[in-house]
Amino acid sequence: MNTALEAHGLGKRYRREWALRDCSLHVPAGRVAALVGPNGAGKSTLLNLAVGLLRPTEGSVRVLGRHSYGDPALLERVGFVAQEVPLYRDFTTAELMTMGAKLNRRWDATLARDRMEAFSIPLDRRVGELSGGQRAQVGLALALAKRPELLLLDEPIAGLDPLARREFMQVLMSGVAQSETTVVLSSHLLGDLERVCDYLIVLQSGRPQVCGSVHELRDEHKLLIGPPRASTDIAGVTAVIEENHFDDQSHLVVRTDGPILDPTWTVQEVSLEDLILAYLASPAPGPTVTGASQ
Repeated sequence: MNTALEAHGLGKRYRREWALRDCSLHVPAGRVAALVGPNGAGKSTLLNLAVGLLRPTEGSVRVLGRHSYGDPALLERVGFVAQEVPLYRDFTTAELMTMGAKLNRRWDATLARDRMEAFSIPLDRRVGELSGGQRAQVGLALALAKRPELLLLDEPIAGLDPLARREFMQVLMSGVAQSETTVVLSSHLLGDLERVCDYLIVLQSGRPQVCGSVHELRDEHKLLIGPPRASTDIAGVTAVIEENHFDDQSHLVVRTDGPILDPTWTVQEVSLEDLILAYLASPAPGPTVTGASQ
C-alpha cells in the first residue's frame, strides 16, 4: 500500500456552508503528516470524513485503498483521537482497556498496559477524575493499542501544558516507530509539528494550499532579503508567497524552480513554521502546491 489517505474532489456541505470543497490530496504510507490551517479551514471535517463518521457531499475519500464511509471492517485498521479526547468518563482506565480488547481483534494489551504504567495512570480511577494530560495519554494509548495502519489525531494536545505536550509527542513517535503507522496530526502548535512531521498539508478555506514532503517543500521555498520595494521579477522564482517591506529592506518568501543567482538578494532557508505561516497569510488558495516528487 503506497497511499494511506487520498481524496479527490472531496466536499462536505453543512446546510448552505461548505466546510470542504474540491479537496484533492494524498498522504503516502509511512509518513507523519502535519495537517494545519486556521479555525474553520476544514481540518476536523476532513478527518471525520476520513474515519467514516461523515458522508461526503461530493467527491471521494479513500483510506488504505478503501472508501471509508460505510465500511465498518476498515475501522479496526484506523485509530482516531478526536478533539477533547472524548472518552467514557464514568469508566475506569482498566474498563476502557477491557472494552478495547473486546472490540479490536488486533488489540495489544501489553502495549496499552505499558503506556499506562509509564505515566503512572491508575487503572482503577475513573477517566473523569484524571488530568487533561493523563486523559490525552489514555486516548493515545487506546488508539495505539489497536495497532492501526493509519492514526488520525485531531488537535489532541491543544489544551496541554508544554511538559504534557512533550510527553504525548514522545509516546506518539515511539509508538509510530515500532509499528510504522502512518499518522495525520492536526495541530496549531507549529513548533511541535516541526519536530516530528515529515509531510505537510495546509488547508485554507476548505481547500488544500500545500501538500507534500516537508524536505522537498523546504528545498523549493526560500526567504529572500533585499532592497526595500525591490522588483519581484527574479530569475528562479516561480511565485512570491508572502512579502514584507520595511524601511531598509524587503523579505520575500518565494517558491523556486532553480538557484537564485541575482546578487541583489540574500538567500536563506525557510523553517517549516515560516513556510506554513507564509501560506496562511496569503490570499484564497489557488492550485495546490506539491513537493517536487509528488
